[in-house]
Amino acid sequence: MLKGKTALVTGSTSGIGLGIALALAKQGARIVLNGFGDLEGPQAAIRACGVPVTYHGADMSRPDEIGAMMQYATQQFGGIDILVNNAGIQHVARIEDFPPERWDAVIAINLSSAFHTTRLALPAMQAAGWGRIINVASVHGLVASAEKSAYVAAKHGLVGLTKVTALENATGGVTCNAICPGWVLTPLVQKQVDAKAATLGISKDEATRQLLSEKEPSLQFTTPEELGALAVFFCSAAANNVRGVAWNMDGGWAAQ
Repeated sequence: MLKGKTALVTGSTSGIGLGIALALAKQGARIVLNGFGDLEGPQAAIRACGVPVTYHGADMSRPDEIGAMMQYATQQFGGIDILVNNAGIQHVARIEDFPPERWDAVIAINLSSAFHTTRLALPAMQAAGWGRIINVASVHGLVASAEKSAYVAAKHGLVGLTKVTALENATGGVTCNAICPGWVLTPLVQKQVDAKAATLGISKDEATRQLLSEKEPSLQFTTPEELGALAVFFCSAAANNVRGVAWNMDGGWAAQ
């Protein structure tokens, strides 16, 4: 479905970003990865889908590096047809205790980076008459949790940016939508489950149930593969008129 298209996915060397990159690659899209940590494994996984892949290590808190990454993607593959803004970090603390430098970092990586990639990707998409911008927000773009002020503010902002981008391109072939996951079973979350089990002396199944029961009525994790399937839908012809939505995959979290 996406043969001949190029997808840039930020924060895509593991977890949600890699799951989305793999889903797009399986539909034939060339992939530009971004992130840190293991690079060989993710690139090999993308190549196994039979599509070209490249990597740029831009620091998503730095507009100049973001600009260099966007230029690199164009040089490598001729342009960006699908932009997935997934890069994100977290810090947990009460507002009065929240370090200002951590606030600035969360806002820069979770929100401002998406503005910079979007503003640079839009002109070519508009000229081509087709483009897909997918912002990976969070259920925290729709509701709040205590001690997550910067993350909640950034994700609410990302949902707002999604709506404005969609409205400004409403009569053309460029769409913008947001995915709002609840708990997602990534290696990082699995570590939290393992730590809870060890600390409380309970099974991993019980630790998982306790973690999910705090917020997620389904008591099920969303998977990176499920999120990737939604991203593929957003890129399909069936989603041509899906514009500016914040689509939550949260097991009923925001419905409460």
